[in-house]
Amino acid sequence: MKIIIEDIGAEEEEAIIIRCRSVDESVLQLINTLKAKQEKLAVRQGDKIVQINPQGIYYFEAVDNKVFLYLEQNVYETKLKLYEVEKQYAGTDFFRVSKSVILNLSKVKSFSPSFNGRFEALMKNGERIMISRQYVPLLKARLGI
Repeated sequence: MKIIIEDIGAEEEEAIIIRCRSVDESVLQLINTLKAKQEKLAVRQGDKIVQINPQGIYYFEAVDNKVFLYLEQNVYETKLKLYEVEKQYAGTDFFRVSKSVILNLSKVKSFSPSFNGRFEALMKNGERIMISRQYVPLLKARLGI
């Protein structure tokens, strides 16, 4: 694959052009990743509404009918349901690892096997997230192992 970057004038609109023989899974993933990086997510922190860049999210977790998103050091609440998060970020680095957690694979430092066929993800911020055995085969396929 060849990558071409062109400088443009200030009056011209920036654009990304993808030229390919066919739209396969890798092209769709690239498009979804580009879209996800452009969109900000409006979330709550107490009575404030804050816009978050999805790249900074470590994981989403559903607790007591509420969905929280965890950044390196902060926690925010979103109005989205977990299935809506999964749908919105399909084809990106976000991956469901249990019934209540969607993990950002780009924020994982390492994976290690745990008991009863489960895995454990060590996040770059030091947190540990359990991956239920139901999702381990999907994760292995996603990682190519």
